[in-house]
Amino acid sequence: MKKYYITTPIYYPSDKLHIGHTYCTVATDAIARYKRLIGCDVMFLTGTDEHGQKIEDKAKEAGVTPQEFVDKIVCGPRGVLDLWKLMNISNDRFIRTTDDYHVAAIQKIFKKLYDNGDIYKGKYVGKYCKPCESFWTESQLVDGKCPDCGREVQDAEEEAYFFKLSKYADRIQHLLEDTDFLEPRSRVNEMVNNFIKPGLEDLCVSRTSFTWGVPVDFDPGHVVYVWVDALSNYITALGYCNDKYDDYETFWPADVHIVGKEIVRFHSIIWPAMLMSLGEPLPKKVFGHGWLLLDGGKMSKSKGNVVDPYILAEMFGVDALRFFLMRTFPFGSDGNFSNELLIQTINTDLANDLGNLVSRTTAMVGKYFGGQLPAGCRDWDKPEPFDTELKEMAAGLREKYEAAMESFAPHKALDEVFKVIQRANKYIDENAPWALAKDMEANGKRLAHVMYNLLETTRICAVLLIPFMPDSMDKLFAQIGADDSCRTWDSAGQWGSLSDTAAPTKGENLFPRVDLEKALQALEEAAAAAKKAALPDLELEPQLEEKVDFDTFCKSDFRAVKVKACENVKKSNKLLKFTLDDGTGVDRQILSGIAQFYKPEELVGKTLMAIVNLPPRKMMGQESCGMLISAVHTEKGEERLNLLMLDDKIPAGAKMC
Repeated sequence: MKKYYITTPIYYPSDKLHIGHTYCTVATDAIARYKRLIGCDVMFLTGTDEHGQKIEDKAKEAGVTPQEFVDKIVCGPRGVLDLWKLMNISNDRFIRTTDDYHVAAIQKIFKKLYDNGDIYKGKYVGKYCKPCESFWTESQLVDGKCPDCGREVQDAEEEAYFFKLSKYADRIQHLLEDTDFLEPRSRVNEMVNNFIKPGLEDLCVSRTSFTWGVPVDFDPGHVVYVWVDALSNYITALGYCNDKYDDYETFWPADVHIVGKEIVRFHSIIWPAMLMSLGEPLPKKVFGHGWLLLDGGKMSKSKGNVVDPYILAEMFGVDALRFFLMRTFPFGSDGNFSNELLIQTINTDLANDLGNLVSRTTAMVGKYFGGQLPAGCRDWDKPEPFDTELKEMAAGLREKYEAAMESFAPHKALDEVFKVIQRANKYIDENAPWALAKDMEANGKRLAHVMYNLLETTRICAVLLIPFMPDSMDKLFAQIGADDSCRTWDSAGQWGSLSDTAAPTKGENLFPRVDLEKALQALEEAAAAAKKAALPDLELEPQLEEKVDFDTFCKSDFRAVKVKACENVKKSNKLLKFTLDDGTGVDRQILSGIAQFYKPEELVGKTLMAIVNLPPRKMMGQESCGMLISAVHTEKGEERLNLLMLDDKIPAGAKMC
């Protein structure tokens, strides 16, 4: 039996999963199910990438440990595992980068790279994008921002280990340009022109500015760069450098890594270079799919434009949602998501085409033949041209479908299936069974043959739809009277596998038509309710009833100030001491009771608002000349302060009015 190893990237455990996360995994699941259908022994891996600076920061903001933070998102209600279960993802293995066996394996892998002479110690000075966990040079930035996500980058300077990525530049370029390792081909040009030809630089592969990561065991204080950690999951999950599993020799090299286009660079340049250094085989292929776009932009929690897959699945059904994602968007290109498009696809393809074909055919068999076809109806000695056309389309469907699936084009495979379904609906009109039924003595055999052709065509299409809508196809097979023997890949290539005495039953409507206006309104209400439920439990200070006259207000001098330095005040748990540029040329010192909400180093360089004409006062024996402006609220029973931060373009000393 042929072995087949397919992976999705392991996902950063976002506390707001959206339909974009679902897209990649559903696509990978459909391919994995297809491979099982044709008889492969499949290993389908997915998981979560749980280390890194942004996890550590988010955990601190939430007041929990990093492990508690990721545990809740991965294993908690409506977390990653719940979402994959909801979407009927058939992964064979799930890895978390916090798993003990993986952590130990990463330490061994890092040491191997070091012992091979491909890792050396140095100092990193450059730009870093925390959301992407990516290092960039100044020339790689776009308008001074991260070229992947478009967010602000920060200056980074720290002791670090480096991987000799430049050493493998020529071999990587050959891999990309002269083989089909990376698809679609457009991704190859992007990688070569943007990263390799300008000069592939060595990669920073350890961090010392935070602790939430895999420790470098031979140099305390360093943690392994999150992408070295994450990429290695593809082999550690098979037992590489650990005793947890023993599948490495069976399944490696991977047949394909399915990844989003934003992480193609890591998978097509860094990952193969690491494997070259380790002396291990390379994966056979990396396929970089496009994004689901909303209003022309990538879905992002920070932009507030995410689409909740739970709401969609609960409203329209899991299989309908899976089908829509694979049917509508060319895999490899970006696609524009909208709720209207989802509903239109359900109504057109599933309700009108497939649903009507099943419903009409099973109903007519029940009406005209009492629910069971008569023996011998498979054959007809006087075939009409449209009989031959339908049979040839259905019998030849599997070959076209297979070609599309093997080229990672599930949308094309579905297009071929629905050409046949549409032809079958036309076949009903061409034969007008209701007219044939008026004279059963003369036309009964012909009518039975027409019904058989419709059921057999539906059966073949249903076999090929199993990877996309597995639960619905089980129900469909039951309705058309197809037993287990004719639900197989082999039977999909053979016309006539359905018994000629099949007993279909008109069951539930598998794909009910959706009322567009009502559904859109319901989605809007559900999204508003979910957004409201996600809001923190806030209590705001009541507004003061006492009025302040305008002249008194104008006496307060509000100014923009730049933070030059910030430090904790000794013997105080609340106070931070700020050294500020207020535009006068003389440093201003202000003490503020916000130490429990900010780390001093986070505030250096920020532009804040202060009242600068308050009389000085002593706090913990030190003079404070003014007051920084904060917003105050109570969140989950605890008071919280947030400094009012201004655009950094505003100069120090600018008057606020």
